Amino acid sequence: MPHATNGGVSIRYEVDAPDAGDPDEAVVFCGDVGLGAWQFGWQHAALAGPHTVITPETRGVGQSDAPPGPYAVEDLAADVDAVCAAEGVRNAHLVGYGLGGMVALAAALASSRPASLTVVGTPPSGDAYNAGGVWADPSDPAAVEGSLSGLVSVDFREAHPDALPRIAEWRLAEDAGRETFEAHRAAVDAFDITDRLYEITMPTLVVHGTDDAVCPMTAAETLAEGLPRGELHAVEGARHLVGVEASAAVNDALAGWLAEHATDTVT
Repeated sequence: MPHATNGGVSIRYEVDAPDAGDPDEAVVFCGDVGLGAWQFGWQHAALAGPHTVITPETRGVGQSDAPPGPYAVEDLAADVDAVCAAEGVRNAHLVGYGLGGMVALAAALASSRPASLTVVGTPPSGDAYNAGGVWADPSDPAAVEGSLSGLVSVDFREAHPDALPRIAEWRLAEDAGRETFEAHRAAVDAFDITDRLYEITMPTLVVHGTDDAVCPMTAAETLAEGLPRGELHAVEGARHLVGVEASAAVNDALAGWLAEHATDTVT
């Protein structure tokens, strides 16, 4: 798998392209606090056919380097930019979950490369985000499975009883340890672009579960209202892992969004 380097930090990533050649436009995923690439599986499956999709492993996760923390959201945004540069991507459609949404917003402030943003369960400042509600120590299987109760709704758990053990297995295999989580949480805690939202002029889709216990719905409303081209897409009854439990609704919204804002769709 390819790697890109930012300031001596090596970031591993995966590329799925619909045809040969270096893409100049791609969907790029940005990950949540301490979570492995499993978190993108539901949206990746829907987008990888029509679009070039790039899935980086956030620094500290998987086979990406894990320099000592704390990290800053700007560092993680620079990592994503390095991946895009390595692949020759001029127009990046960033899709970020939680911390990854903050990374996407920071990337939009730092670079002209982002062409559109989709942020999921993301606030304009870290004080509205409970990072401890997302991550669970992968050395403790019971804690990992138990944490999912707060991340998906009761309705989803009852309708899909087999899903939680499968997700727990992926988390145990792919999520980062405590040291990386603390470095990611420091990035969340220091993040605040409330006073700079007006500077982010590219179209931004704000996806949020109305029952998100990690990041309240009011934070999404504040974010969407503050962005010049922000558009709120609320998913009724869903919690923080809205892209998992309401994957059909989220994928439909993403597909429509990219059809409007991307030019590389394969028909």
